[in-house]
Formats: sequence, C-alpha cells, structure tokens
Amino acid sequence: MTTTSQPSGDSVHTVVIGAGYAGLSTALSLADAGVEVLVLEGSERVGGRVHTGTLDGGVVVDHGGQWVGPTQHRLLSMAERFGCATFPTYDSGDHLELWADGICRPFRGAGPVGGPGVEQYIEATEAIDKLAAAINLDDPTATEQLAEWDGETVASYFDRTVPDEDARRRLALAVQGVWTVEPRDISLFHLLFYVASAGGFDQLMETQGCAQERRFTGGAQSVALAMAEHLGNRVRLNSAVRHIEHASDGVRIHTDEAVVHASHVVVATSPGAAVRLRFTPALPPSRNRWMERSPMGDVTKIHTVYETPFWRASGLSGQATVYGNHSVGVVFDNSPEDARAGVLVSFVYAERQQRWSARTAAERRADVLATLREIFGDEAANPVQYTEKSWPEDPWAHGGYAANPAPGVWVEHGAAGWRTPCGRVHWAGSETSSVWNGYIDGAIASGQRAAAEIIAGSAP
Repeated sequence: MTTTSQPSGDSVHTVVIGAGYAGLSTALSLADAGVEVLVLEGSERVGGRVHTGTLDGGVVVDHGGQWVGPTQHRLLSMAERFGCATFPTYDSGDHLELWADGICRPFRGAGPVGGPGVEQYIEATEAIDKLAAAINLDDPTATEQLAEWDGETVASYFDRTVPDEDARRRLALAVQGVWTVEPRDISLFHLLFYVASAGGFDQLMETQGCAQERRFTGGAQSVALAMAEHLGNRVRLNSAVRHIEHASDGVRIHTDEAVVHASHVVVATSPGAAVRLRFTPALPPSRNRWMERSPMGDVTKIHTVYETPFWRASGLSGQATVYGNHSVGVVFDNSPEDARAGVLVSFVYAERQQRWSARTAAERRADVLATLREIFGDEAANPVQYTEKSWPEDPWAHGGYAANPAPGVWVEHGAAGWRTPCGRVHWAGSETSSVWNGYIDGAIASGQRAAAEIIAGSAP
C-alpha cells in the first residue's frame, strides 16, 4: 500500500469525493494511517449539510446541522481533538405548543399534561422502541421482519395502531421534524432502523441527554473547518467531480479541470449529489436503484434575531411545537451562549415546506413572523434580522437533512445497494451509517468505516 503524508498531484492512493463530515472523516482516518488521500469538494466550503454563518453583530448561527448529544461519541471526540467547545442548548422554562384549535399551551416533556392525544402518543412511541429493538443494525436486511415492515408506510402503521387522531397528528409532526418527509413517504422499517441507530425514539426528539443537548460555540461547522485545516492541501475546494471511471486496476476521477488517478475512490457526497455522478461502467443495478429511490427530504431553516432573548424573562424556553395550518413546525432558542442577542430558529418541513416555499419572499417572512407572534407575543414579529436556508435549493445537498429510501427499497435493494463497495468505489455518508443514521455523528462513523474498508483491502 502506498503510504505518504501528502497527495502527489494527479495520482493518489485514495480520492474522497465530498468534504462534508463523512468525507473529512474518511480522509482524516486514512491520513492518520499514513495513506495518501485527496478530497475533492465541488463547493467553495467544507461541511456539506453543516453550514455555519455569522450575522450582523457577530452572531453565529447554524443554517444546517447544529446539535450534539451525549451518545454521539465520534463527534464529541473529534471536537475534543480539535478544541471545539460546546455549550448547553437553552432548555429552562416552559415549552409552548400551538395546537390545531389555536390554543397555546405550556408543557414539559412530550406535551402538555392532559393535552390532546398526549397519552396515546407516548404509548405509540414506546411501542416503536419495542419494535426497533428487533432491528439488526450491523446487517439491517437480515432483520427477520424486513419484508413485513418495509412493505408498510409509517402512515398506514399509525392509522392501524393509533386510534386517537390527535396522537397521530403529534406523531406526524415528529416524523416531519426528524425525517423531513410525510409519514406516507417512508416505510415502517426505515423509521425503526433510524430509531434503533439513535438508541431510541426519545433520543431523536428530546434535549437533555438526547440529540439536541448541546451546541458548538463556534458553530457546528467549526469542527469540519478544523479537520480540513489539519488535512491542509489534501482538501481541494471548487473541484466538482463529474465522472468516475473504475476498473480492476484503479479509478479515474474527472473534474472540470483535471483527471485524478487513484487506487480507490470514496463517494461521500449527499445522496442527492451522488445520484448525479456519471459512472463508467455503470454501477450495479441495486446501487443505482438505492440512490434513485432514496430522495432527500424537504426543510427550510429560518433564523429571527432580536436584541435580547425576551422570551426568557417570561419563563419560556423558546422551544415550541406548532400544529394545524401553520407552516412552521418546530421552534428552538438558538441564541448565543452569552445571550448578547436573542435568536429563534424555526423549521418548515416536508409538505408544509413545499407549499410555503412556493410563496414570495415577503409572504414567507410574513407567514413565519405571524406564527412567532402567535406563540411569543408582539415582540417576536419585529426581528432585527431574518434569514432563510432552503436545503432543497442547495446546489450540492439537494435537500435535507438526509435521504430516505422509499417503502420497499430496503427489502429490494438494501443488501447490495446500501453501502456495499462496487469494486474500488466505496460509499460514505450519514445515510450509510449503522449508528446515528442521518446525523453528523453517523457521517463521521461512515467515514471511519469506509477508510477501514480501504486499509483492509490494500493491506499486503
């Protein structure tokens, strides 16, 4: 195996396509092992679906992935390695729920005590956890109930097992919030696999001790930036890959400017970008079908900035869930750690996002601010700054947070199409992870796995 510390021009042992967390993790693992590696990134930045921005006044906001939880050991370890600090998500006080009847109720935990459908919602999530315990995370398609569960949509499962309409409404928002699709768009199997990969339904939903527990002081992209700085000239930006030729003796990776020769290639782009790459010869049918039938979700993330986090003075956490005909589904306090400004982040998901995004910019803004005013009062209607990040319009991600295989895809194409290498072409990305699938931690895990495949395959 060729082992040098720096990539050598247009010939390198391994090329990694994509400088999101999966690609950077792959490259870092290979570089740490002494393997010659080059990362080609089509955009002008690293981080992929994690994108930190700085607004007026130096307020740092995350337009993409942003949180880290205590069981996301890989991301926390990477943050510790590169000295990227975290702080607790603001979680003090009452959360608010704007229900379909227009009443805004305070709550803690899953929902207001005695609120519509809360009891059956909790029962349903406990049932999901019991089913998810049967998922084989190392080999999902070896799960005994694969065909049964992948042949039923989440919507039909809820209709069949949850009699209370209000509980189903709560469950639907949970699906929209985590998977950024409607319950009819994914199978029961994929939902159960995803829950199992996180360690339970509450891990996906809650703050304390769960996925939303902490944020990064410098934004979630800060770790990716530190990884890229460490890798140095192994990372090339503005180098979009268009075509991959693979053969038994190596691969040729075509960008707009050059052809790079390598022994192996790792495709670590978003699935929305990977499906747009050209391969010669064509990929195996199962891999093609897996990519073609795993569309990205729909989500827009909106930040509204205020002079202060005024809601805290009223004993509110800034967290809200929104039902009914509103576009916004979930709201969090996204203020900086020192609270020098108040920031609310609002999420518009799935079918709501599709309707809302078709409006004019002025209409979209008015819609969001009207909902925030209904939840938090008049002051919420007058932010000093307002930003939107529509992930379906991102030219590299093509959606967010993750790709979701349609019902039937796991059973038909999962065994060979999910992450099995295609000759010298390997696959990374959060969607290929058995742990924290769809999250930054899962992306890092996927890169470490892909690097291990290459190291094992290249050993004498």
